[in-house]
Amino acid sequence: MNDIRTDLSVASLAVLLQNGALDPVDLVETVLAKIKAADPAIFTEVLEKRALQEAAAAGARLKAGRSLGLLDGIPVAWKDLFNSRGAVTRAGSVVLDEGPAEKDATVVAALAAAGMVAVGRTNMSEFAFSGLGINPHYGTPANAASTDVPRIPGGSSSGSAVAVAAGLVPVAIGTDTGGSIRIPAALNGIVGYKATRGRYAMDGVFPLATSLDSLGPLCRTVQDAVWVDAAMRNVGIPEAGRGEIEGLTLVVPQTVMFDGAEPAVVAAFEAALSRLANAGARIERCAVPLFAEVFELFARHGALVTAEAFALHRERLAGPDATRMDPRVVVRTRMGEKIAMADYIALAAARSRMIAAFSAMLGPRELLAHPTLPHVAPPIAPLLTDDALFVDTNFRTLRNTLVGNFLDGCGISIPCGTGDAVMPVGFLLSAPQGEDRRLLSAALAAEHIIRGEA
Repeated sequence: MNDIRTDLSVASLAVLLQNGALDPVDLVETVLAKIKAADPAIFTEVLEKRALQEAAAAGARLKAGRSLGLLDGIPVAWKDLFNSRGAVTRAGSVVLDEGPAEKDATVVAALAAAGMVAVGRTNMSEFAFSGLGINPHYGTPANAASTDVPRIPGGSSSGSAVAVAAGLVPVAIGTDTGGSIRIPAALNGIVGYKATRGRYAMDGVFPLATSLDSLGPLCRTVQDAVWVDAAMRNVGIPEAGRGEIEGLTLVVPQTVMFDGAEPAVVAAFEAALSRLANAGARIERCAVPLFAEVFELFARHGALVTAEAFALHRERLAGPDATRMDPRVVVRTRMGEKIAMADYIALAAARSRMIAAFSAMLGPRELLAHPTLPHVAPPIAPLLTDDALFVDTNFRTLRNTLVGNFLDGCGISIPCGTGDAVMPVGFLLSAPQGEDRRLLSAALAAEHIIRGEA
């Protein structure tokens, strides 16, 4: 089993499993062994018993010619926000313990029904309230692409991204309220797809801000994301087919997204953009005042995510649990107490108008394109002791992606090269609310060009 590769895409592993060249139990035993030998901060819990049972069931089906589909026997990891029957959902905290879950979250059950094998629960920023992935309780998983010093994994789906990037599992499922899938995917050099809010059932998923929370896979290829997306919605055949680059217009916003960007990040993005243009895509650069308006709105009324996070944790923050939480999470969440009901209503009203404006901004053959983040993953060590640096870095890390959440769009981050310290750079393609199929179709066609593999 030592020669079994676990760093392959879902599609590659599926071929081996379906043709009998690889047994699901052998694959999962290898995955479990590698998880145990890896950085202990990546997973908060390994579901060994469940994984072996599900792998054995998958193996029996495949041998009997009764495959549940292309995902049968594929290992998957779950961010510690998703209920798994018999396991405690802790949301990266030491204060949340509502006992073992009685049943799987709806999306966990959906992937199990597709034959996927749940191998464990991945680490995250406490209560999903940071874009950096630092966790003082369970440790911070080091970025899998770092070759010099330990660098941040990105958050809040930190363990999910590192588990895939380190080759421990082919796919992990995360949540995204302000960038928590796309950020760690970009920083670790993998694919991260944030679906439109509401595309998947949220039952059994611990929230951060229900009006912003969305889900999606972190994986090695866009094709993997397409397959897993279908399974998460209980759709047997993926809806997204490969699109065409010819006739596709990429709108590159000149507002906000490049402010303070590292030159090497811009260079990697622009190189990918040039490759897409050479392949037939039309590039349109324009100011997008709507993006600046998002931050002007926050300056006047406060952030929507902060208001909803405070409402969720208000009682917890008023009691002894607050002393056991990450102090930075406590400070950020308590800021929501200052947001009055009138401000929240103003935010909601403005957001509805702005979502409509964003949807109207892009035509049927147009997608938004910009760097996922303005910087590569910074070192962890300075962020542990410098609160001001943490706050500034967290804002810069979340800035480009949180716009997509506020405007209720969908987005997929694809690796496009490297920046400083040879760290990965992400290329973010985004579409308006409900345009997931169109986004994924275009991403299928563009991925190899963005990666520079054409």
